[in-house]
Amino acid sequence: MGYQLITGPTGDPVSLAEAKLHLRVEIGMTDDDTLIAALITAARQYAEQKTMSSFMTQTWKYVMDSFPGRYLTSVPWGAEYSQPGNAVLLEKGPITGITGINYMDMGGAQQTMPSTDYVVDLTGPLARVTPVFGKIWPITMPQIASASITFTAGYGAASAVPEGIKSWIKLRIGALYENREEFLTGRSVTVAELPFVDSLLDPYRIDRP
Repeated sequence: MGYQLITGPTGDPVSLAEAKLHLRVEIGMTDDDTLIAALITAARQYAEQKTMSSFMTQTWKYVMDSFPGRYLTSVPWGAEYSQPGNAVLLEKGPITGITGINYMDMGGAQQTMPSTDYVVDLTGPLARVTPVFGKIWPITMPQIASASITFTAGYGAASAVPEGIKSWIKLRIGALYENREEFLTGRSVTVAELPFVDSLLDPYRIDRP
């Protein structure tokens, strides 16, 4: 099981102009624009991986070997909501919608589950997807990657991304830019741990139960 990025975001929460302002680099000085843009993207990707979230609008596919089979709706003591055994829990939030649930049937044919046969809850930290009352998940071919859920996620435009996330990205860019001599053209950018700064991301972190 795993997540596959289908359509990436068209931009980053922090613009090049905002990053240069934070770095105190004159707008007219363009020599480092390519480097700064790469640092913005590297910081955003690291933050998304660390929080298991999506910032700008993007499309993901969650691939499974089969649908879950147990059923339970009681809410455990102290919990805010139940996590039914037949629910698929999706990270990469905030999730804005399910675009399709697909599976391979016992005949080996690809099928799409009707949207009227499942229900989606997007209110919690993890999106929950279950069959509607009276339905069960389709029976899939017993082989790997036989089922998948495609969904859209992200806060939307850059203006909708929380300021805490933007502040973290700017601080990270500053640390990376000050140590830019460690990076070589064509190499990936490594983002090191900065515990105090990283605490800015704690409110946006998604943890599985």
